[in-house]
Amino acid sequence: MKKMGSGGGGGGSVWGLSLLILVLMMMVSQEVNCISCGDAVSALIPCGSFLLGEGTPKPSAQCCSSAQSLNKLASTHASRVAVCECLKSSAPSFGVKTARAKLLPSLCKLKLNIAINSNTNCKNV
Repeated sequence: MKKMGSGGGGGGSVWGLSLLILVLMMMVSQEVNCISCGDAVSALIPCGSFLLGEGTPKPSAQCCSSAQSLNKLASTHASRVAVCECLKSSAPSFGVKTARAKLLPSLCKLKLNIAINSNTNCKNV
């Protein structure tokens, strides 16, 4: 396993992403309708390479399955707002490409009524 900051291929960034997610999950204690910020970020781990622009131009089947499961778990307005705020605030620190995040709902057939970008008003979800 590569250490963060080591040279070479994309393995270090994936390892770093996993480590950051683990730390974030440990730091998050507030839950809304049984979905914590850590749970939301963790659910999208299979989408990491797509969202970081390191993989194919399409998300994997596992990524879409995880995204669809997260979408179903966030069944109330309060949980959707919490997940939206969580992902909006954590995505930049992980290096998520906005263009890729915008594509995920349509490519994974998620029915979302909001635009995915850094200016999203999560209270409107």
